[in-house]
Amino acid sequence: MRNLIAFLAKYNHWFVFVLLEVVSMVLLFQFNNYQGSVWFTSANTVTGKVYEWNSAVESFFSLTKVNQELTQRNLYLEQQVAKMQESMAKKTQDINYAHKLQMEVLSGFKVYPAKVISNSLDKLDNLITIDKGSADGIRKDMGVACGNGVVGVVYMVSPHYSIVIPILNARSHISCMIRGRGYFGYLKWPGGDPTIAYVDDIPRHARFKTGMSIVTSGYSSIFPPGIMVGKIKRVYNSPNGYSYRLMVELATDFSNLRDVCVIDNAPMEERLEIMRAVQDSLKTR
Repeated sequence: MRNLIAFLAKYNHWFVFVLLEVVSMVLLFQFNNYQGSVWFTSANTVTGKVYEWNSAVESFFSLTKVNQELTQRNLYLEQQVAKMQESMAKKTQDINYAHKLQMEVLSGFKVYPAKVISNSLDKLDNLITIDKGSADGIRKDMGVACGNGVVGVVYMVSPHYSIVIPILNARSHISCMIRGRGYFGYLKWPGGDPTIAYVDDIPRHARFKTGMSIVTSGYSSIFPPGIMVGKIKRVYNSPNGYSYRLMVELATDFSNLRDVCVIDNAPMEERLEIMRAVQDSLKTR
């Protein structure tokens, strides 16, 4: 103990120097926008690289299960596509009709594949980190989806990584509708169960039933219409009694999320710019 006290007394000026350096660095980056942005970019790059290594290790040990699930899902999708093509060919007398229709739908937007390198489920404001950034064409407010359905929206971008606000975030509000019915509302996640979210503001005169699909409405200027969100599990009355609240079983398994696609829909971006311009003009009046 005496030696420790003597050591501290002998080098106390170095400890004071280090403490003052730490305090000055905190003040510098916290209260100066430029230095703070430089620090965020550098820290985000380093953190992203660490998350990427960790994700690579986890992905290696889960490849067997993922491949089994993908094989089963691909088989199911191939059967559905074959049935759809056969049905369309009979109705239109054109064996290439389904392919033409698919190309017409996909021609409106680009899709950038990415991998999830960090994901959380146990917070109220969960975030996802993906391994693509501005250098890869990713921009803020792009939609993110996976093979099963909607994931979230790009929130922040660095050159090689992006932060996504998923459905499992209290700040997420995605415009959805009941497939085949057209009634729409906003998907919200109150926390807790990562497989359940809620759609509010469905009108009382709407006709639907449990088990129906909830898809993106296309009204949010983020997602194209028709991307799977989940299925109606239960129906509640809203607190004021003027609308319905739908419990939705999410299609995306966030606990096993590895591969995603970032959607760049040019027409949607044009609509978003027009809406922003209108809002700015209204504020100036």
